[in-house]
Amino acid sequence: MENSTEISALIKLLDDPDNEVYEHVERRLLEYGNAVINYLESTWEKSLDTLVQERIENLVHRIQFTNVKEDLNLWFQSGAFDLLQGALVINRYQYPDLDEQKIILQIEEIKREIWMGLQYEMSSIERIKFMNHIFYSIYGFSGNTKNHHDPQNSYINQVLESKKGNQISLAIIYSTIAQKLDIPVYGVNLPQHFILGYIDESKKEEHEFGVLFYINAFNKGAIFGKHDVDQFLRQLNLEPQPGFYAPCSNVEIIRRVIRNLISAYENLGSAEKVQELKELQEILNSSPV
Repeated sequence: MENSTEISALIKLLDDPDNEVYEHVERRLLEYGNAVINYLESTWEKSLDTLVQERIENLVHRIQFTNVKEDLNLWFQSGAFDLLQGALVINRYQYPDLDEQKIILQIEEIKREIWMGLQYEMSSIERIKFMNHIFYSIYGFSGNTKNHHDPQNSYINQVLESKKGNQISLAIIYSTIAQKLDIPVYGVNLPQHFILGYIDESKKEEHEFGVLFYINAFNKGAIFGKHDVDQFLRQLNLEPQPGFYAPCSNVEIIRRVIRNLISAYENLGSAEKVQELKELQEILNSSPV
């Protein structure tokens, strides 16, 4: 009870013109963290003072950004096993109040649709072709070629909504669905183009890194081979490296999502967002415990 009394008293001081008073109020409210968000939002709705509204927006954003940093650090330190979970943490940066269950259910629905049509005797290529049919033709996903630098291409909820994304967001959704169906499709961190590899561990002798073939999630799930990757690297004048052909870690994928966002917000001149995303980048560049 005394907490809510103190919180209410602090919120009444949000319009104080004395900077020292405001800094003290701000510090105390930030210490409360999530507990003050409802109070702040309800004050924002009732207030007509633009300074108070601005201060509230700033406080709420700082609390929510701290949550994102903590969530990302927890995901990273505990092994980064769930790629979708990592993508959802990044989603919280822009959409902190989003119902994430809705995203999970949308992905489950696509998975179920594919599962119903999969046949046990299908070859690996037939499985991917069937998955492509449902994902691209029935659900209508496609690469956002018109507005490739839009930051919305990197947020999973927006991609599921608009059915348009960049290489990496489409690859995250595609590989998440495939893995839920026990189809071994994993991200491959190719420079300037993120692709997927169909992995068969038992074929490591015949196929480099056990990759049977590659998939381009940005281009309607087009299937291609190692020689196409070789050719792509030659066009970029890059020396082939194992990392350009082999599946990469979930941390590398989320790092790349953050890099895309930094570049998108740099294009838009959003210096504050660029700075915050660099803080998220730092978390994934530290070494896990």
